[in-house]
Amino acid sequence: MARPQSRYVCQACGEAFVRWEGQCRACEGWNTLVETVVREPSRSERATARVRSAAAAVPEDLARIADPVVGRLQIGIGEFDRVLGGGLVPGSLVLVGGEPGIGKSTLLLQVAAGLARGKAGGVKVLYATGEESPAQVRLRAARLGLVTGASGDGVRVLADHDVTRIVDAARTERPGLVIVDSVQTATVDDLDGAAGSVGQVRESTLRLMDLAKGDGIAVILVGHVTKDGSIAGPKTLEHLVDAVISLEGERYAALRLLRATKNRFGSTDEVGVFEMAETGLLEVADPARAFLADHGGSAPGSIVAPTLEGSRPILVEVQALVSPTGYGNPSRKASGLDPNRLSLLIAVLGRRAGIPLGSHDVYANLAGGLAVVEPALDLPVALALASSSRDRPIHVGTVAIGEVGLLGELRTVVGLERRLREAARLGFTRAIVPRPAAGTALPVIDGLVVDAVASVREAIAAALAAGPP
Repeated sequence: MARPQSRYVCQACGEAFVRWEGQCRACEGWNTLVETVVREPSRSERATARVRSAAAAVPEDLARIADPVVGRLQIGIGEFDRVLGGGLVPGSLVLVGGEPGIGKSTLLLQVAAGLARGKAGGVKVLYATGEESPAQVRLRAARLGLVTGASGDGVRVLADHDVTRIVDAARTERPGLVIVDSVQTATVDDLDGAAGSVGQVRESTLRLMDLAKGDGIAVILVGHVTKDGSIAGPKTLEHLVDAVISLEGERYAALRLLRATKNRFGSTDEVGVFEMAETGLLEVADPARAFLADHGGSAPGSIVAPTLEGSRPILVEVQALVSPTGYGNPSRKASGLDPNRLSLLIAVLGRRAGIPLGSHDVYANLAGGLAVVEPALDLPVALALASSSRDRPIHVGTVAIGEVGLLGELRTVVGLERRLREAARLGFTRAIVPRPAAGTALPVIDGLVVDAVASVREAIAAALAAGPP
């Protein structure tokens, strides 16, 4: 057996070095190298691994490989199953991330209970937590009403952070699903380094992946996120897993979005919408209407935009406030929107639409806590800014969608007909959209008047003319 050796591993990118350095040469981060004890395989172990690999690596014709029959595990939570592509695949490794307090542990406890009382007679679930005691997990389950019945009997709780003991317990219990909350608290005794370090997270994930693939047990990992919203730990963590799912939303708002940024067994175009309540995360029956529940009606600086979250159209209220600044440097604030796009639109409005905002404070917001970065919201934001600047409301029955270019021109967006049909279903009567290219017809939708304009200046004239005097 080879002797353990020390390596200095970057906690930001996972790159390893023989000696300590002040700056990581890979990611250029300062003071990120931490000494970690690793054991390199011996010469005999490497030779044995090569022999095994050579014996197992037999090429096969793609057409002759047997088509596996994959029976998905139905959770019983429609929005969760939707994001996964129809349910959990046995043997899959799924990473669920989100901000602290957003509801990750609550959602996964509901997932465990839903699977335990599922349609297929119930599936045993092992819930391993390194952050809570069994009594704390039971208190949360009792608050959610998940203690009694099949959900209480089918969910086994293990309060342990040691991956070896978690894997041993899973192979003894033979559950259909293992939930590890969280991978940043999981440790492997063979490795030096604190829980959450690059080496510990990577090795813990690898061993849990071996459990999933070797024993056919679905594994869900809970991952913490950094300040910029990315999953904490090495980037290899996201490469190792089969699916990466994020739970998003404002911590103090009720609505939550569940979206997949990677999914080997389904589409990444699906989004689940939940509402946080006292009894846990509840599925939203009509997501397109959910973000308009508090829409106040006609007011300067407000307009509704049909956006696409995956394949699902959702209507959101875009709000803007323009006010003369009292300081030398005007303030520009964006909530739920890309601040760089806001700065671009302010410049375009001043140069191409005759609405100078250089001496004004500008605030833009998406109501409901939703965050959208698609360029299709350019036109609604520009119209909201113009409405607030001129203190003229846009008619309450109007929606707008489109991308704004630097020349002030409007460009069409994907899924236009789907967006407009959803707007018409919710009672909107007028839509302002970019003029289509030559030879392309506008969608014809019953009850919805579609105004096609070529520039942001024309769009502002059409929108403000539609408002009440």
